[in-house]
Amino acid sequence: MTKIFIDGSSGTTGLRIRERLAERNDIELITVPYELRHEPDVRKEAIHNADIAFLCLPDAAAKESALLAEGSDTVIIDTSTAHRTAEGWVYGLPELEGQREKIRTSKRIANPGCHATGFIALVQPLIKAGILKDDIHLTCMSLTGYSGGGKKMIAEYELADRDPYLDSPRMYGLTQNHKHLKEMKIISGLKYDPVFCPVVADFYSGMETVIPLFADEISGTAEDILHVYEQLYAGSLIGVADTARANMIPANLMALRDDMRISVQGNEERILLTAVFDNLGKGASGAAIQNMNIVMGTEETTGLVTGE
Repeated sequence: MTKIFIDGSSGTTGLRIRERLAERNDIELITVPYELRHEPDVRKEAIHNADIAFLCLPDAAAKESALLAEGSDTVIIDTSTAHRTAEGWVYGLPELEGQREKIRTSKRIANPGCHATGFIALVQPLIKAGILKDDIHLTCMSLTGYSGGGKKMIAEYELADRDPYLDSPRMYGLTQNHKHLKEMKIISGLKYDPVFCPVVADFYSGMETVIPLFADEISGTAEDILHVYEQLYAGSLIGVADTARANMIPANLMALRDDMRISVQGNEERILLTAVFDNLGKGASGAAIQNMNIVMGTEETTGLVTGE
């Protein structure tokens, strides 16, 4: 029986992980009294007693918990931004080439950011294949449901007399300093940050990440891009959608699921790369559980919701 501790189980990601794990009979959840959840000694004991510990905390607290884990044999899966590009931590996107085995044998796994998951899944394979040059200047728009903003934002959107501006999509990250940019650049293998435009809209969960390209920016064709995706992602939780007849792609297409669909659209001059997934699923708690399953050596999709 694998012992699991969730440090920060009252936040959106932590709660969803806890709900999912409560349905499983192959793990034992370690809990601490609610009033003691911030006590370092209590947290340290729980972490050291666990086989795997999830950190569902703000960055500063996640760094503190990682230090508390020192001296233990516990595998840490951090869902915060704190360690995604840190030395000694493995980036938890197993579909990337060679990444699954690194996750399987690592004691320190950094769960990807939601927007970053879609961006990296689309860009990193093309950089590696030489279809995109590493000095390309990319632009990315990513549309998310409001659950990505956590409990406070969820409450704001679900108020009966809410602010009327919440009725329309709202662009944020306007200073181009979004916290996901660092991993988007480094994990993808880019020399420059992309211009990144995140947008939150009035739907609970779902995410649509879009990267536009001009055909003369790539070495190859849209068919070459599709071939790279199909070869890399075959049999994984990232599926290549047959969207030849699609004229609309809803951002909540994959809501409440833990897999992703990517597609290549456009024409001979302009191309759209699109990743559609759930910001709380493949973009957060689902990815964390997938990484846990890999560490445990169990079927990767155990406890996850996937499509056909």
